[in-house]
Amino acid sequence: MKYFFLSDGWKVGRVWGVGGEWSYAAWRRHPDIVQLDLCLCDRKEKMWLYRVEEAVLMVEVKPTASADPNDPAKNIGNVVLTRLIDAEQVLERLGTIAARCEMGNSQLI
Repeated sequence: MKYFFLSDGWKVGRVWGVGGEWSYAAWRRHPDIVQLDLCLCDRKEKMWLYRVEEAVLMVEVKPTASADPNDPAKNIGNVVLTRLIDAEQVLERLGTIAARCEMGNSQLI
């Protein structure tokens, strides 16, 4: 499995695998991308942990909010994540980042 962190207010767009851009017709399924119930909270930003299958090489992410015509300098159309991380790197981030870690259902802990 591979992982990446994604801020609140962003969503997954296109996905690329070994053969190029992911095609439902070719794979006969959508890529396995799951938002986990674990996030890092740093100041006012929440970074959610996502798990993706090994076949995924790159993920395009884009903001969920529409562009602000009054301030085009702050508008970001999309970002392509080309360096997905493994489980060991996730644990490193969780151990070294100066942020609060939250889990989805804290009553179970």
